[in-house]
Amino acid sequence: MGKYSASFKQVFQKPRPWEIHPVWRGIGCLLIILLPILSFAASRLLIQENSRQQWVSVPRFLWFGFTMPAIGRIYLVDLAVSILLLAVIFGILTVIYSLIFRIFAPRGWSNLFSRRKV
Repeated sequence: MGKYSASFKQVFQKPRPWEIHPVWRGIGCLLIILLPILSFAASRLLIQENSRQQWVSVPRFLWFGFTMPAIGRIYLVDLAVSILLLAVIFGILTVIYSLIFRIFAPRGWSNLFSRRKV
């Protein structure tokens, strides 16, 4: 600690002009839990249908897997497709949310996030 350091001063931040409603926090928590589960289930169905229809050939090294007690055999291809589907679903939900927010946002809300010219 130097003689001229300001480490003893507390920096007060301005409070936010908005508060996040608890319902939105609950929806976010629910989506954090549901999206990976739904993407994993969709990837399992997509992989099963791919093995029947032969849409895309899957390399042999992706068929390496391990066993989970409650789920069963999990292959690397399941995890790879699951991560891909998770990113796509998240992107779609983000676009839908931004469109809904743009339509239903209160008047003047967009000025809150714009840069102010000093």
